[in-house]
Amino acid sequence: MTERFNIHSQLEHLQMKYVGTGHPDITRYEWVVNHHRDSAASYIGHHHMLLMFGTAENESVGRVKQRLLAQMVAPCGKEPKGADEEDDEDELE
Repeated sequence: MTERFNIHSQLEHLQMKYVGTGHPDITRYEWVVNHHRDSAASYIGHHHMLLMFGTAENESVGRVKQRLLAQMVAPCGKEPKGADEEDDEDELE
């Protein structure tokens, strides 16, 4: 029993410490935004990935990096307004 409690408290600690690990109340939109931002950050951090993208798109590495940085501001566009309301309605039923 104590081992299960210990694992659960460690998971809660990780979820509070790191934004991208999610939590039980995370919306689908938030999860996708975290996923896209993490992916873009990984691509920027690994130079060989930038070289591959630049070669495939016939762009310079700097332009690819600039595009990925700009994309991190709003990777999935604006948050849909009805997303939270739909989740609340599902819980009431």
